[in-house]
Amino acid sequence: MGRVYNFSAGPAVLPLDCLLECQRELLDYDGTGMSIIEMSHRTKTFEGIVEEAKKDLKELLNIPDNYKIVFVQGGATLQFSCVPLNLMKNKKADYILTGEFSEKAYNEAKRYGDCAIIASSKDKNYSYIPDLSNLKIREDADYVYICDNNTIYGTKYKEYPNTLGKPLVADMSSSFLSQPIDVSKFGVIFAGVQKNVGPSGLVILIIREDLIRDDLEFTVPTLLKWKTQVDADSMYNTPNTFSIYMCSKVFKWLKSIGGLEEMEKRNKEKAKILYDYLDNSKYISTVEKSSRSIMNVPFKTKSPTLDELFIKEAKKYNIVSIKGHRKVGGMRASIYNAMPISGVEALVDFMKKFEKEYLL
Repeated sequence: MGRVYNFSAGPAVLPLDCLLECQRELLDYDGTGMSIIEMSHRTKTFEGIVEEAKKDLKELLNIPDNYKIVFVQGGATLQFSCVPLNLMKNKKADYILTGEFSEKAYNEAKRYGDCAIIASSKDKNYSYIPDLSNLKIREDADYVYICDNNTIYGTKYKEYPNTLGKPLVADMSSSFLSQPIDVSKFGVIFAGVQKNVGPSGLVILIIREDLIRDDLEFTVPTLLKWKTQVDADSMYNTPNTFSIYMCSKVFKWLKSIGGLEEMEKRNKEKAKILYDYLDNSKYISTVEKSSRSIMNVPFKTKSPTLDELFIKEAKKYNIVSIKGHRKVGGMRASIYNAMPISGVEALVDFMKKFEKEYLL
């Protein structure tokens, strides 16, 4: 069996060029006579990989000099705790709920302080991004929290809230490096890499320097303090070496195709093909048009039985991992950076065939 079109929400498809390069280097990385997965993180070779990865990421995102980049473990979910542990001074934070993961982050932060929901789209099963024009941000809030792209529900912020000077914290796990962003608008960005950048098991943190506190010695576990990771250059304990290595490959790949401007152009082109067909078909879109993601596209047929048949039949055309999340149902096409346009075209061709046979 050849390569399939993998529409998984994560772990997800990676660029074929990067996978082939990894394959070539797997037994002998750069003449060292060993695999990258056997190599000590304390070697000059691996330290060079980390520094090069940081350099390339800084260039891709145009990250200002007053921000630090760290690679940490624990998944983005661990940052649901790390954010309040590292940022709460007044023990207050304001959250905007747009899906499962912002809700989980809010519930976790409540363990550490007074958290307010200042906007939410839960009333319509998170099918839209709420109005950001009149947010009741508290004067003594330590930060404002968002999840930029909502993998399960297929929504994405088109603009970011005015936080009235409070640090904006963003979980960008499923939108990271899909398009240019102005990093200076954020106090903290974090992203689990398994959706758009690399293998699972790694989180990239971008933290504004003034938010890295040195007064948490006896109040926050050592590994959960951002300062610990920053001071040790992501090497306080053994990092996820293979994932960092693969991310470094993806950064190089992104630079080689023209950076995030070109990546955004490709992503919008893929999304347009799918949405244009979806809007003129018998399939049902579950997201308000103004809030649609270009990364995750959920849709349904007219019945759960037909949804199951769609998922089963799609496999015959090498279309896999297309099943929607249980909170939404139906199907979900995750069309991350590495999904080729041919994959989206193959999906639309199958959708047309299925529509003709079962939906008309």
